[in-house]
Parts: sequence; C-alpha cells; structure tokens
Amino acid sequence: MSGFDIAQFLPYLLNRAAEESSAEFARIYKDRYGLLRTEWRVLFHLGQHGEMTATDIGRLSRLHKTKISRAVAALQKRRYLRKTPSAQDRRRELLKLSDQGVRVFEALSAEAEGYNRRLLAQFTPKERAALQESLKKLGG
Repeated sequence: MSGFDIAQFLPYLLNRAAEESSAEFARIYKDRYGLLRTEWRVLFHLGQHGEMTATDIGRLSRLHKTKISRAVAALQKRRYLRKTPSAQDRRRELLKLSDQGVRVFEALSAEAEGYNRRLLAQFTPKERAALQESLKKLGG
C-alpha cells in the first residue's frame, strides 16, 4: 500500500472546496434563471468586460470553445445576448449582453457578492488574505 493520501493531495482538496463552495450559488443561477455553470460564466465575462468574442471568453475563462459555443447558443436562445459580425474580420462574431442579459447579470452579481461575503465570513481577515493570495498564485 502506498503512503500517498488523496485527502492531502492539493488538487483533490481544491476540487472538493470548489465543488462545495459553489453548490449553493449554482442552485441560485440554475433555479432562478435556468442557467448551467458554463452559461453563467459566459454571462459574467460579458457582463464584466463588455463586448467580446468567444475566443476572448475562452482565454479568460479557460473553458473549451465547444462549451462556450453551447453556452452562447443557450444564452442567445434566452435572449440574454446578441451576436454581431466583427467589422475587422467577418469570420468572427462579437458577443454582447442584451438589456435582459444585463438585468440578469446585475441580479446575479448582487447574489454573488452576498454569497462571497458569507463564504469569506468563515475566515479571519488574515486567513482571507492568505487564502485569496494563495489561490491567485496557483491560478496563474
């Protein structure tokens, strides 16, 4: 038997923490807006950064282009975003939230801020700072 303990393996711990900490928020965007994880991530990138291409979103989110494409199609079907051809390159499309998409983004942003505050309230200010800096270091 190996001395390796998966319960001490950092990627395993990070994954468990991510799954646990995101479960409650997932219920909010799924139950209220019918969004999947990739869809809310695309919505949030567009809400934060404005008009972007799917390639831009992929670069920021590290999501695979197929998942982004499916999320864009679902968001467009719900009328949360609009596509327009790029003036510089007609093969590329620019994505932008519609007015309805902006309203959903603003409502979910407020929910996300409150949820983030509740998660971070478990930690002392020193622990919060160390946790956030450590995660930023690991995330690149």
